[in-house]
Amino acid sequence: MDTLTIKPVSLKLILSVLLATVAAGCATPTPKLDDNFGNAVNAAKAAQIINPDASLNTDPVAGVDGQAADAAMSRYHRSFVQPAATPNVFNIGVSSGASGMTSGGGGSGSGSGSYR
Repeated sequence: MDTLTIKPVSLKLILSVLLATVAAGCATPTPKLDDNFGNAVNAAKAAQIINPDASLNTDPVAGVDGQAADAAMSRYHRSFVQPAATPNVFNIGVSSGASGMTSGGGGSGSGSGSYR
């Protein structure tokens, strides 16, 4: 057997390992953004909470009484049943006829006047 000949199976194995090594070298590393993933969302949520301990306050809310609040909520709910009619914006400020407009008498004619 000749020692300089390489078997086809071992050649395929060497080429596949070499190709995998080159492909792994071309891969980009994970960016540093992964360490901070989700921090923007958590900061936005925290900024929207005025008092995180609000549920611990047992003092009742002072302000609108129950009847006024109920009437306001009833009006609010009724506003969705039949919304107010919107005016036709194309008719605002447009007259339907020629009232106030005069026709003729603009100085154009057949030239029979006396202009000297």
